Parts: sequence; C-alpha cells; structure tokens
Amino acid sequence: MMRRAIRALLPAALTTMVLAGCSSPSGGGGETGSGNGGGAPAKAAESGAVEKGVTLGAPGSACELPVTFDLAADWKPQAVEVDPGSDFAELGQQGSVTMVCEIDAKPAGNIGYIRVWQGKGSGTAPRAALEDFLAGDPNAAKASYEETEAGRVPASEVSYTVRSELTDEDKPERAFAVATPDGPVVVHLGGLDSTEHEEMLPAYELARKTLELG
Repeated sequence: MMRRAIRALLPAALTTMVLAGCSSPSGGGGETGSGNGGGAPAKAAESGAVEKGVTLGAPGSACELPVTFDLAADWKPQAVEVDPGSDFAELGQQGSVTMVCEIDAKPAGNIGYIRVWQGKGSGTAPRAALEDFLAGDPNAAKASYEETEAGRVPASEVSYTVRSELTDEDKPERAFAVATPDGPVVVHLGGLDSTEHEEMLPAYELARKTLELG
C-alpha cells in the first residue's frame, strides 16, 4: 500500500513535473566539486523571503519525520509510503534512500516539489548520504558540495544539474542532508525548469534554516 499510492508519483512524472532523480535506481553521479573552491552552492537571494506556513515532521503533521522544519505558506505536504513490490517502486527510491514526503509547490504558484528522502543507518554521514543520492541518478552532473548547517544541525549540501527531457536543457537541482538517529534525511528541491527552481529556492532555504532534529 501507499499512503499516497504510487499512482500519484507516476502522473507527476508523465506531466513533466519530474520525480527528480527517479529515472533509474542506480547509476553514476556526475562530477563532484569541493565546497572550498569556486563551485559552492549559491544561496537564495536575500530578497527572496517567503511567508511561513506549517511546521512539518512532528507527530500529527502531514509527514512524520526524524526532523522538523517550516514550510513556506501554501506548499502542500503529503506522506509517501513506497511498496517495494510495486511496479513503480523505483520512482520512490534513489540510491539507498526512500521518498517519505512530497511537498507540492503548485498551490503556491510554482511547478515543482520539495521531496524528503530517508535512509537507514544512523552512522551515515551527510556528505556520504548526498553522494549516494546523486549516484542513484545517472543524469546528475556538475555536482558541487558544501559543508553547512541545517538550522543548528551539521549538514552537507549539493547543487548540481540534470538534463531535462522536456526542454533538452540542463536545469539546476539542490539537496541537503543531515544525520539522525533514525538514518540520514535528504531534502531535495527540483523544479520544472531553471526559472521555477530559482523561484522556489526561498522555500527550500526556509526548510534548511529552520530544521531541527525531531
């Protein structure tokens, strides 16, 4: 069973609101860079503040997670439960992490999602979790990693590109990861194209800056 039924994931892919990185369960990750040199992920513009909506992750919220963070107003979260026996299970798996929550930007006026993925193994470092996540997407390229914080929690962040099958152009994607006692958590932002991605960055930054361990 899927709380959101994997049927909701497939239409998203078919309507080009792509499940970023879920085109294959395995593959090579793209180039890697160092956060110490000129390819570190750019931060959202200072002018891109967003209105706070609900807090996600606590018991009773739409997605119960090992972390909590604030959502931008009007973004709509829904839990995802992947059935390993489903024909579409690979859409909800990337590397060794599984999608557990999907936060839709359409009600806020954008085409894209923040997706939360969770893995197993409390000893997995954030950087290792991100590298494994990108290794699960053969279309990932030009990856640049940075050691940072999510709230006050040590985190790693990566910015990279994927080739859009819709536009036949490279588009940016971004993710950060933290370690929790229940395993690594990866928070990922994609988007239909570069413009949508840039417009959604403030919501992603809000999630990163307000994150706390649950």
